[in-house]
Amino acid sequence: SEPLAIYCLRQHGYYQPAACKEIISRQLAEQSRFAYAALCGVSLGQLFTGPENSVFREQYLQGLVRWLDLDESVMPVMGAFLSGLGFEGCDTFLSILQADPLLAAGATPIIQSLVSFSVKDGQYDARARVLIRHVSCLLRVCPQQLEEFEGTLVEKLEESSRRQRKERGRKLRRYLLIGLATVGGGTVIGVTGGLAAPLVAAGASAVLGAGGAAALGSATGIAIMASLFGAAGAGLTGYKMNKCVGAIEEFEFLPLRSGKHLHLTIAVTGWLCSGKYSSFQAPWCSLGECGEQYCLVWESRFLRDLGSAMASLLDGLVSIVAQEALKYTVLSGIVAALTWPASLLAAASVIDNPWCVCLNRSAEVGKHLAQVLRSRQQGKRPVSLIGFSLGARVIYYCLQELANDKGSEGVVEDVVLLGAPVEGSEKAWERMTRVVAGKIVNGYSRGDWLLGFLYRSSSAQLSVAGLQPINIQDRRIINVDLSSVFFKCMSSFSPSNKSHVQRHQPPQTDASVSHLFARSVK
Repeated sequence: SEPLAIYCLRQHGYYQPAACKEIISRQLAEQSRFAYAALCGVSLGQLFTGPENSVFREQYLQGLVRWLDLDESVMPVMGAFLSGLGFEGCDTFLSILQADPLLAAGATPIIQSLVSFSVKDGQYDARARVLIRHVSCLLRVCPQQLEEFEGTLVEKLEESSRRQRKERGRKLRRYLLIGLATVGGGTVIGVTGGLAAPLVAAGASAVLGAGGAAALGSATGIAIMASLFGAAGAGLTGYKMNKCVGAIEEFEFLPLRSGKHLHLTIAVTGWLCSGKYSSFQAPWCSLGECGEQYCLVWESRFLRDLGSAMASLLDGLVSIVAQEALKYTVLSGIVAALTWPASLLAAASVIDNPWCVCLNRSAEVGKHLAQVLRSRQQGKRPVSLIGFSLGARVIYYCLQELANDKGSEGVVEDVVLLGAPVEGSEKAWERMTRVVAGKIVNGYSRGDWLLGFLYRSSSAQLSVAGLQPINIQDRRIINVDLSSVFFKCMSSFSPSNKSHVQRHQPPQTDASVSHLFARSVK
């Protein structure tokens, strides 16, 4: 009952001619297979235009042509699609696919085939998943079906991996290792984690015979799991900084949701305070359920100091409001003011130092997060990042660090930054787009008086991303005005509601924000 593409992937880590006919996408008519590849070629040309993605585009489409058993003579045409031509033919390609009898019940098999193709080598590139989402939209396959199939695929891979481990007895494993060492294959296994199984099997057949080589080839399911989910399958849960790195004292990941998935999300909290939101996980209780989810635990001592300082600052604002310095404008007037009230500046002395400390440490944490992602501690699968306030700053510096190194493309899928205390210049954000395959959502509020106040010393020279849209003509940059949400939250800061001011908490994501991330990745 399972899709044939999954069956083929589960049974054959690499594909022999006898197995090729079982791939459902190859059962399509030739014109449908051409339309399938052409649709992906046009989409790749639209989505990934930069030179840093040229190798990925060409290799992915060339591999897909072979996967669909199309003749190599179609590659010049496919190359033209990659260069940006053929967009006007998308409707024709879609019509051809929809008319194929095998797709009469819907185009879900196409998406299943594309996912299976994308993970067959033990690596799920973020750009491949963005492509799959895009093609799913064109074919009117709902995102939930993609999520469900990815989950099913992981279950099948785990099942296959467990069975293969059980079948490989201790004597056979030892015999394989000894045999491989004699032909030089042991080194390949150690370096690649088994992903070179076809190559090693060819060399091992001289020692083990055809039967032994086939047994080795069947171990690819284990190798795919190890590659996709990190060493020993522990992934981010198993990562913890053993010693201080530079100025960083604390850095580890806590799961928000259990289970394994082909893509994951890392949420980064911006500050901590007492009460309901005293933990790193609490602000993300309304995060939409999709994939694996983790929160980053970082520098809790300093983030709590900042939270306490913010509470003290807000306590001081109660007195200001009571003195009618701001009357009943809910602090919105000071955002537009050219100068800040002297009484507010005096009250801010308690927050300037912890804020500056956290600004510096968030940058260092972001750079270390980039190192973790670059080393593939999470496995070779897409990562999406979401953070608010200083957590958004951590992500910003993570992306800036990734942008410094070639080869960091294909790691990060989508990014959501809420109230980011970072520079909003065009040059800085253009660099980030090179390492984000999907969307970069900038959630800003023009009335975020606290962010504007904390940035008062530099706001005259720099644009602040959390206060205004990022003006870049790039399909990946999406600006979302959250001013209405912000003012709804700030309505509690009135002279008649001092208790709320004294118990100021990080903003819990309400209905308009809780699904912002989920909507942004569809």
